Amino acid sequence: MKKRSFIGAVLLSISFLSCKKETTQTAPPVQPYKVVQIATSNTTLLAEYPASLEGITDIDIRAKVDGYIEKIYVQEGQEVKKGQILFKLETQTATQEAAAAKAKITAAQVEVNRLKPLVDRNIISDVQLETAKANLAGVKSTYQSIIARINYATIKSPVNGIVGSLPLRLGSYVSSQTVEPLTRISDVSTVFAYFSVNEKQQLDIMMNSEGKSFQDKINKMPAVNLVLSNGVAYEQKGKIETFSGQANMQTGSFNVRASFPNPNRLLRSGGSGTIQIPTALQDVIIIPQSATLEMQDKRIALVVDKDNKVKAVPIVVRPVPGGRYFVVDSGLTTSDKMLIEGVGIVTEGTPIKPEIVDFNTTIESAKK
Repeated sequence: MKKRSFIGAVLLSISFLSCKKETTQTAPPVQPYKVVQIATSNTTLLAEYPASLEGITDIDIRAKVDGYIEKIYVQEGQEVKKGQILFKLETQTATQEAAAAKAKITAAQVEVNRLKPLVDRNIISDVQLETAKANLAGVKSTYQSIIARINYATIKSPVNGIVGSLPLRLGSYVSSQTVEPLTRISDVSTVFAYFSVNEKQQLDIMMNSEGKSFQDKINKMPAVNLVLSNGVAYEQKGKIETFSGQANMQTGSFNVRASFPNPNRLLRSGGSGTIQIPTALQDVIIIPQSATLEMQDKRIALVVDKDNKVKAVPIVVRPVPGGRYFVVDSGLTTSDKMLIEGVGIVTEGTPIKPEIVDFNTTIESAKK
């Protein structure tokens, strides 16, 4: 009995020593990782919105009279002045009608001249003279209508602008009922960029703008940028001019218009681009995007607690232009230390040896 107890004690001791040895061998050492002490800084956010471009005026040019296109004086994309001739319709028939009407005027005038002295001498009643005068007025009116038709056959530009497409060719028959216009003249000395923002975006823009009244805020808004469809920033700055008075019932969005000077006529009606609205932020927390994780539609940051253990915290952020940094709206404070190394490798609850890195150096690029 004593022998069995001794053997059991020996085996228990060996088992304990083995477990102790195994535990000692598998316990990982505490690793050093870089962390930053959260601080505040200043930056500018750029909210981006797709936009369509239109000139000050886009006027469809249509024929006021019927006729065949006899001459086209302009080309697509040509810059024209107000009053410049664009098209001429065939007027041969109208010219012949005008000649006949003018002959009738001459004859009617002769008749009035013949009757007037007779009436003056009471040889005939003035009824005949009044009838002759009415006939003269009628043929003159007909002649003026024909001349107006001839004048309308010469189609001029109503504004300074750029000629659009020319869908019809020489010999095409046109009238005031023709569906397709002869062309479109766009005044693009100034170009309007139209875009939409949702209710939250509209409130963010307005609440971050100076001024008391709504219009005062619009007037004091900073200049906006236009990025062209080729990805190049347009050289001229723009100005937001109007917000729609109410949200679109179907989309819940507000229509916004910004204007851009276009001295070189680089921008054209029908073009597209992206509007960038800057918002200056003071004393906000900026962190590297690479120091965060996205888990189940949530953005996560890793902080170090008082025991130097890693803790995951959800955060609400907005991207800083450039794709490298976030502005933190909630989830972090200036009392937090955030892990910026080993993110995605270090798990929650892991003890680490923090190596403090200068915060200002880390976010220097975000200030540019």
